[in-house]
Amino acid sequence: MIRVQIEKIMYYPPSKGYAVILKEVKGSRQLPIIVGVFEAQAIALALEKVEMPRPMIHDLFTDVMMNLDLTIREIIISNLVGGTFYAKVLIQKKDRGKLIEVDSRPSDAMALALRMGAPIYVAEKVMREAGQISHEKLKKSEEMEDEIPEIKRLNHLFELKFNLQKAVDEENYELAAKLRDQIFTLEGESNIN
Repeated sequence: MIRVQIEKIMYYPPSKGYAVILKEVKGSRQLPIIVGVFEAQAIALALEKVEMPRPMIHDLFTDVMMNLDLTIREIIISNLVGGTFYAKVLIQKKDRGKLIEVDSRPSDAMALALRMGAPIYVAEKVMREAGQISHEKLKKSEEMEDEIPEIKRLNHLFELKFNLQKAVDEENYELAAKLRDQIFTLEGESNIN
C-alpha cells in the first residue's frame, strides 16, 4: 500500500466534475480521481476544516462513529475496474477490537478520513494503472497557473460554487443569488455548463 495525501482539488471540464489529486507521501507519483461537485465540496470542507451550521452527511456519520466509540483506522483506494475506483473504509473499536471493512466510493472514504484524521492509502496496482508522475519538481503549480489563465478561472469557479453552497446552507439567499450570477457569467466566459 502507498500512503497518499490530498494535494489539491481542481475543476475537470470534460466530466463537469472535479479531480482530487492524491500524491504519494514518499514519492513523486500522483493519482487523479474524478468526483462530483457535492463530493468535491465535502472533501474541500474537511480540508479547510469548515464547520457548517448543520451537520452534513459525512459529519453525521463521523458523529455516530465517535458516539459508538469507533474510529477509522485507514481508507484504501483498493481497485480500479472499468474506469471506476473502489475504496474500503477500515473501521475499528477504539479499544482495538474487531476490524470491519466497509465498501465505499473513494470520495466518501476521503471525506470521512479527513474528518477523522485517518491515513489514506492506494493499492500499488491502482497506482501503477492510473497514477502519473507529478510534474511538481519541474514547475510549481503557481507558475503553471500564471501561464495558463484557464486554470485560474476554473479554480475561481470552484471557489464560487463552494461559497454558493455554503450561502444556501446558511440560508443567506441574497449572497447566494449574487454568487449564482457570478458563476453564470464565469461559465459563459469559459464555455463551461
